[in-house]
Amino acid sequence: MKKGYVYIILTTLFFSSMEISLKTVTNDFNPLQITLSRFFVGGLVLLPFAVKRLRALNLSITKSDLKYFAFLGFMCVVVSMSLYQLAVLNTKASVVAVLFSCNPVFVMLLAYLILKEKIYRHNVISLILEVLGIIVIINPLHTKLTLSGIFLTLSSAIIFSMYTVFGKRKTLKFGGIVVTCFSFIFGSLEMLILVLLTKINFIADILSKNKLNVFANIPIFSGYTLHNMPIMIYVFVFVTGVGYALYFMAMEATSTSLTSLVFFFKPVISPILALLILKEIIPINMIIGILLIVIGSIISIIPTIITQMHNKHVEALYKE
Repeated sequence: MKKGYVYIILTTLFFSSMEISLKTVTNDFNPLQITLSRFFVGGLVLLPFAVKRLRALNLSITKSDLKYFAFLGFMCVVVSMSLYQLAVLNTKASVVAVLFSCNPVFVMLLAYLILKEKIYRHNVISLILEVLGIIVIINPLHTKLTLSGIFLTLSSAIIFSMYTVFGKRKTLKFGGIVVTCFSFIFGSLEMLILVLLTKINFIADILSKNKLNVFANIPIFSGYTLHNMPIMIYVFVFVTGVGYALYFMAMEATSTSLTSLVFFFKPVISPILALLILKEIIPINMIIGILLIVIGSIISIIPTIITQMHNKHVEALYKE
């Protein structure tokens, strides 16, 4: 159990520093180039853990499974994470971090609509508070944020939530680390195909003429320097690879609900890191919005944790 808490702390630190790390190198790379490299390397880091999991469960992957992983990879890497990276480029890192942290609430709502999972009163209260928090952060009447950045972040969070919901079926069979690993690898390979297509002259010309330069002639290996290489290694290997590995190891050592506290701490820690590293000012409306989101997260998570602790206590009494 103590190991589990260490995993949760490390995962929280990795995930909370993600947007801030990416923001420091936005001028050096094409955002889609980062997405491709980040998830390919992250998937490779997760591969030994995924293989170990498959052997432990004595499971093999079928053609049908591979097709589904490809579908999940397209949804997660090609669509959601590309939008996410564009959001980091277009708005403050702290805003992206906080708004994206709301994805567990979107998961809950989508799981209710798509998988017909039960939704409880505390879930509804949590959803209302988190939506209010988002509105307060955006501050639509007096916003100084770019609307495109907000739209990209929320779109990314919603599509990532869809990826999580659609991935639940395979997660029940293989476990989260297997699904994540192969989704990352397939998604990055799909991304590579799209990147190579953007290098074809007539496609690049069409994109450039329509003011879509960010999608034209996307580089793969350029931009790396001795200055930004440590940051990229940190993001690719530690945040995307080790971070997700620790996340699933924390689930195994503790519980899903306890591990989801990562997304409770992230909207608090990320703005502080953005203030210290990027000198991003945290306005009052953002502080209020963060508080609403955190309270919403507490209301969503705590009842489940209490129930699990109660069940463990009852089991212990029966054993005695």
